[in-house]
Amino acid sequence: MPSRLPPLNPLRAFEAAARHGSVSLAAQELNVTHGAISHQIKSLEASLDVKLFDRAAQRLKLTAQGALLLPSVSHAFAEIAAATAMVKRPSTSGELSVTCVPALLSLWVIPRLNQFTEQYPDIRLTLTASNDADHLRSPDIDICVLYGDGNWADCWTRLWSNLRLFPVVSPTLLNSRPLRSVRDLRDHAMLHGDDGREWNTWLAAADASGVPRGPEHFMSDARLSTEAALHGQGVALGDTITASDLIARGDLIVPFDLTVPANDAFYVACRNEVRAAPIVKVFIDWLFASLGADAIEPQTAARRIIRRRNGKAETAISSPSGLISKQTPAARSRKRRIKS
Repeated sequence: MPSRLPPLNPLRAFEAAARHGSVSLAAQELNVTHGAISHQIKSLEASLDVKLFDRAAQRLKLTAQGALLLPSVSHAFAEIAAATAMVKRPSTSGELSVTCVPALLSLWVIPRLNQFTEQYPDIRLTLTASNDADHLRSPDIDICVLYGDGNWADCWTRLWSNLRLFPVVSPTLLNSRPLRSVRDLRDHAMLHGDDGREWNTWLAAADASGVPRGPEHFMSDARLSTEAALHGQGVALGDTITASDLIARGDLIVPFDLTVPANDAFYVACRNEVRAAPIVKVFIDWLFASLGADAIEPQTAARRIIRRRNGKAETAISSPSGLISKQTPAARSRKRRIKS
C-alpha cells in the first residue's frame, strides 16, 4: 500500500517559496499572507520530521532534504497544471464521420481538406459521398452536408449556400463542336445529374423549352454529370460552388450567359445532441469559414471565363441576374441568337 502523501497546501507553499526563494513572493503568488506560507512550511516540516529551509540566510536556502524534495514536487504540480488545462480545453481530437453531397465532396471539400487537417491534425475524418438524409438518424454519422429543401425534422439544420446553375462544357469539346446558340445543344449530349428538372428549368429561362435535343444521359448525381462533361461527353449543368474551381482552372467553359436558381440548396445538419460536441463544432465552423473565405471565388470563376469564338477572346462578367459578357457589337449580335 503506498505511503500517505503530505497535505497538498503545505506542499504548494513549499514549492512556491523554494522557487521564488522568498516567503513574501510565494504569499503574493498564492494570494495568502506571509504568515500563512510560513505556517504551511512549518507544518510540512513537522509532518516529514525534516528541516526544508535554512532560515539563517537572508534569502531562503534549501537544505539537502529540501533540495531532494523540490524537483519531484515541482514536476508533480506541473503535471497537474497540464492535465487541468487539457480537461478544461474543448476536445478537438478523435474521429468524426461526415456524409456529404457527392459533387460537393469531390469538387469542393476534398480540394480544401488540407486546410482543415493543418488546423486540426488530431481529428481523423471518415468522409462518405451521400445525399441521403436518413444518415441524420444514424448514430455512426456525426454531420451531414445535404442538398435539399432543409426540412428535416428533429435535427439541427443550417443553410450553407444557395446555388445558381448554368451549362458547362469542356474546352476540347467546344473547340470541335461549337455552342454558338441554344439550338446547337442538339449537336451535343445533354448530361443530367438529376431526373431532368434542372435542365428543364434552365431551358425554360432561355425560352428554349421546345428546342430539339440531342442524346440525353441521366446520372445519379451532379458529380457524375460534371465528370462526364470534363471528359468531353457532353454538356452538363454546373453550379456556383462545385464547378467554380474547374472553371477557374479552365477545365470547364461556360458557353451561355444565363444562370438560374437551383431547385434546392446546400445545408449542414446533424442530430441535436451531437451539435454541442467540440469536434463537431470545429468542423461545422470550418465549413462556413471556408465558404466565407471563398465567397468571391464562385462568382469570380463564373465571370472570368475566357472564351474564344472565331479566334477572339471574350471575358464574361456577372450581374445579379446572371452572366453578362463584355463583347464586341458582333459578339453581342451572336448572343441574341441564344433565344433563336
